[in-house]
Amino acid sequence: MAKRTTDMVTGTPVKLILYFALPMLIGNIFQQMYNFADSAIVGRYLGGNALAAVGATSQINGFLISLATGLTNGAGIIIAQCFGAKKYGQLKRSVTAMIAVLAVLAIAITAAGTLLSRPILELMRVPDEIIDDSVGYMRIIFIGCSTVIAYNGCAAIMRSLGDSKTPLYMLIISSLLNVGLDLLFVTVFKMGVAGAAAATVISQLVSAVLCLVYLRHYRELMHLDGLPNIPEKNMIRSIIRTGLPAALQSCLISLGGMSVQGLINSFGTEAMAAYTASTKIDSLTIQIIVSIAVSLSVFSGQNMGAGNMKRIKQGLRHTLYVMIPICVVLAVLLLLFRRNVISLLLDPQTDSEAIEIGCKYLSVIGIGYIIAGIMQSYQNLLRGVGDVNVCVAAGLAELSVRVAASYVFVTIWGLDGIWYAVPFSWGCGCIIPVVRYFSGRWVSKRLVN
Repeated sequence: MAKRTTDMVTGTPVKLILYFALPMLIGNIFQQMYNFADSAIVGRYLGGNALAAVGATSQINGFLISLATGLTNGAGIIIAQCFGAKKYGQLKRSVTAMIAVLAVLAIAITAAGTLLSRPILELMRVPDEIIDDSVGYMRIIFIGCSTVIAYNGCAAIMRSLGDSKTPLYMLIISSLLNVGLDLLFVTVFKMGVAGAAAATVISQLVSAVLCLVYLRHYRELMHLDGLPNIPEKNMIRSIIRTGLPAALQSCLISLGGMSVQGLINSFGTEAMAAYTASTKIDSLTIQIIVSIAVSLSVFSGQNMGAGNMKRIKQGLRHTLYVMIPICVVLAVLLLLFRRNVISLLLDPQTDSEAIEIGCKYLSVIGIGYIIAGIMQSYQNLLRGVGDVNVCVAAGLAELSVRVAASYVFVTIWGLDGIWYAVPFSWGCGCIIPVVRYFSGRWVSKRLVN
């Protein structure tokens, strides 16, 4: 029978990290295709205003869901360290506690997202001509948000145990279904942006169910048999203590994004459509950087559990050796093909101004990818070993600089100033994790005793 876990405490670090990252990269790309397919179909078939309506909700959706995914990632750190230390009883208790925490949060997020949609969108200065579509889209996404929470929880368990392939397979199925349902609901049933939202929720539900069935079937091989029925209070506190800083960091970053989105909204629907389209492309491209960095996090978590600090440092060096050249290649490709790709989302005949704005954004972001790669590598190493508070401090520094710089730079360069603020904030976000790593204080942050 095939092996369902990967032990990353032995073997060549660079091979393990890249081997683990590849399925996760493909999976992340397929996951981003949810949003890309929504945007391409909405932008092409419903127009720039409809695309702007969908884009106006992205920061709000990210804010509320970040709390759940942050706690999921916190549990993943504990699970990875338990697996590396071969403490399977503690691993099972952490999984049960994670399920309880996410169940409560799913209910809270659904209620909050449904009730607060319109007031928040009004606060963000979403134009009157698109706000009804934005509210409708957002409410459907949050009614079904438990599906994406369930999938991310299952995926976190699998990845912490070294299985990055299975989440990929589930996402491939889900992504293909999402594209088909998008076309069906938007172009055949004429459901508008609500159809795109419904397609996303249904496809996410399928991926969550498939993951749950898989985990149940292979529970013995993955050391998940005999899970406790009642979560332990101490383990719930551990998950919250580990995951809450990352969750709050993500939430605050989303809040900052909402503030920046409000600033962009003040430039009108063309700027909103351009930002929505170009950030979809950026989110897809940057998955290579994110996947390698997250792979380093799992590698660091397992080796932290095993107490192998030398190997963790070796893993970081190997990651940087491959990360920096990849970032250079990504930047070049984005600069060469930015207009071609953004034209997949917006019609050159009717949205030429938005395309020009989006091309400028992608040019600026692409140049900053090297900084993002370095920042992600150091932050994910610290996250994997359990030094989560430093990651929060780095995230808050990045957020604060981005918001402040956006409002300052926009007075100098107009809309372009908001784009310049992004790589500038990445550079500032690098400082704290790099200094922390070389201080050596992270070596005492092991979560599993």
